[in-house]
Amino acid sequence: MPSTETPERGVRPLGPPRSPVTLHAVARTAGVSPATASRALNGTTRVREDLRARVLAAADELGYIPNAHAQALASSSNNTVGVICHDVSDPYFAAISSGVMRAAAEHELLVMLASTFREPDREIAYVSMLRAQRARAILLIASGIEDRSWERSLDSELTAYQNSGGRVAVVSRHRSLRVDTVLPENRAGATALARALLGLGHREFAVLTGPARLTTVSDRLAGFRAGLAEAGIRLPRHRVITGAFTRDGGHDAAVQLLRHGDRPSCVFAVTDVMAVGALAAFREHGLRVPEDISLAGFDDIPLVRELTPPLTTVALPLTAMGHSAIALALRAERGRRSRVERVAGEVVLRASTAPPAPGG
Repeated sequence: MPSTETPERGVRPLGPPRSPVTLHAVARTAGVSPATASRALNGTTRVREDLRARVLAAADELGYIPNAHAQALASSSNNTVGVICHDVSDPYFAAISSGVMRAAAEHELLVMLASTFREPDREIAYVSMLRAQRARAILLIASGIEDRSWERSLDSELTAYQNSGGRVAVVSRHRSLRVDTVLPENRAGATALARALLGLGHREFAVLTGPARLTTVSDRLAGFRAGLAEAGIRLPRHRVITGAFTRDGGHDAAVQLLRHGDRPSCVFAVTDVMAVGALAAFREHGLRVPEDISLAGFDDIPLVRELTPPLTTVALPLTAMGHSAIALALRAERGRRSRVERVAGEVVLRASTAPPAPGG
């Protein structure tokens, strides 16, 4: 039965909900353009004080509630930096990311960190997402890939992002990207390491390497071969063992090397992380490092100084490289040509390498 009660005096009956006040309504009331109203409300650009006061007064009068998501997108280009790497759990990428974050904190920037887990298509997808989020800068700190199709797709995304005002910097060699680059001297560092190991008296070598399509891998392997070639030494094909670019990949590659039964006196793992896995494999097979076999890596991640024995390696200033990458991306003076900042590696001989045993 319908109710016959009437509303109490002074209480308005509930009606349909009011439509939210739009930005255009605020702009009309303030007598400004929607763009000016938006800038006055989100603070991303300076607006004349009298215009700003009119917009704020109109917003207050109409009860305008800003769209928080739209405001976040509008302001993200001022305070967000996207960092894309292969795997942040890898100490190499963690150290570089640390440098990025320290520098970002100095500029009061927020860092969004993404791991591709070595899937190239995911790297392109993340760049596209960061474009949509209007990040102020995108930093790629993963190795380049020798794949023309992938690099064309990545270049297309980055070019569109840069044309809209975004900034880009990369760490490591990317063959055709037109961006600022922090370039570790991987080839020269590996050549210098080969010379140092030859100086210890080694003549029989093996290399534990990662996927050949990664530019970091190809550069380090080529540099090591070049250093050996200076002394007239050839690296046999069966002594170049490919594994995953991980600790487990280094372990498995070392086991495969030992199964050949043709043991060298010295092994170079193209990353420290792979060398850590190799060290474990050698111990499992009863080999002492360096008494039975010498071992060297590349990068000088903090962990390797604490190993037993400490690892010989090529030291890169990883944290400083991250700092340099963000500095390049945010630099004020930007010409039409991209800048390349080369970073030299330094050979650090530690206890994991020693002169070969007699007959080794």
